[in-house]
Amino acid sequence: MVGKDWPAVAEAIKLRLRELDLTQVELAQRSQVSVATIRQLQGGSSETRRRHPRTLRALSEALQWSPDHLEAVADGRDPAVDPDENDPVVAELRNVKTSLTAITARLDAIEQQLAADDEP
Repeated sequence: MVGKDWPAVAEAIKLRLRELDLTQVELAQRSQVSVATIRQLQGGSSETRRRHPRTLRALSEALQWSPDHLEAVADGRDPAVDPDENDPVVAELRNVKTSLTAITARLDAIEQQLAADDEP
């Protein structure tokens, strides 16, 4: 994992442990990540060995964040920003969904009108 911001990950973990009043041991139990790995990550060394994405995901979830929170921090991205926000495919799918919702509402209104017209 070249170019990861391990000091930022370390700081995020430290702050969150304080916020949640958790110890490293409690975090290890919740995340199923070893205390040694947590200590190494909290050290923030740029020499942190290669970490499997599942490790950061498990820690993020144990710290009550979204699964990709620490990965975003490590990549220098704002974890609060939806990674799909700028994806043109996702934007187009949202537009299609909006259109389908409007079409469904119109069809429902037509069906209601037809049903009302058929009543004696």
